[in-house]
Amino acid sequence: MRRITTVISTVLATGAFATGCVDSRAPTAPTQAAVGVSPGRDAGSPTFTSLEVPGASFTFPLDINESGVIVGRYAAAGRTHGFVRDAEGVYTTLDFPGSSFTVAASVNDSGAIAGWYVLPAAPAIRHGFKLQNGAFTTIDPPGSTFTNVLGINERGDVVGRYCTLSVCLAPGSGSFHAFIYSDGEFTTIDVPGAHDSDAFKIEASGIVVGGFAPVAGPEQLFVFSRDAFTGYSLPNGKSITLDNGGVNSHGDIVGSYCDAGSPCLLGPTGTHGFMLTSHGEFKSIDYPDAVATSATGINARGDAVGGWVDASARTRGYLLTGQ
Repeated sequence: MRRITTVISTVLATGAFATGCVDSRAPTAPTQAAVGVSPGRDAGSPTFTSLEVPGASFTFPLDINESGVIVGRYAAAGRTHGFVRDAEGVYTTLDFPGSSFTVAASVNDSGAIAGWYVLPAAPAIRHGFKLQNGAFTTIDPPGSTFTNVLGINERGDVVGRYCTLSVCLAPGSGSFHAFIYSDGEFTTIDVPGAHDSDAFKIEASGIVVGGFAPVAGPEQLFVFSRDAFTGYSLPNGKSITLDNGGVNSHGDIVGSYCDAGSPCLLGPTGTHGFMLTSHGEFKSIDYPDAVATSATGINARGDAVGGWVDASARTRGYLLTGQ
């Protein structure tokens, strides 16, 4: 397994840091903050649609492809399943064979899906998977005791996070390493100097977007391209969650941030989705009347998905169009 050890130099201006050669589709540093959503590329009127798997007590979309196919996770009768929602709104359950817990985390434009699963045998170890051309493949970096595969691109390359500890804590706690799996080879892509790195998604050309926790200060975004990292701090020093996020082929990024506190964890209150466009515009994403919102996936049209929590602490999904 390869390990990237590129050194990052810090740029104090604009709150961003960078090193090496960065792809032109990666976003520039944030230039403004916005409350709510505002019009973007080819925008109409931003519209939220609430999403919920029939009969589920919990629904959380995690990615959307160019055709409008959405994947994610849901809970029903005490068990977590993956789901696929087609462009017509029809839901299908997706479970890794023999598993007791499955999450569908990402879908590419060809319909290949990646995610993670747990088998019923003890100890409960999380494994990554890829479902391509009707066949499941398990994906675990060497020595991993906990693998979350979070993204898949058109080549079938996948990214995510892994932990080699006997007990793995929440993302941001220092337990995780970011990785790419391509052509049968694993590459660790930890941000130099960070004590936790997580890769969220990978787009067609190989650009990876993720998050990292520095030794001191709030959690931040990173873009990894051509063996080089570029990092971004959110306006006003807000911490991002290292749980998940997304990127599209234009270089627009979505993720989630916290009102206060570090590590920033997705919870019942105090989190917001955001979009950082390739032009450096920052937009908050908040589902109407939600006490918490997250953003986890975005396609080339600018349609975004994520989760929202109501006042009774029930989690549902949303589709945001017309940005």
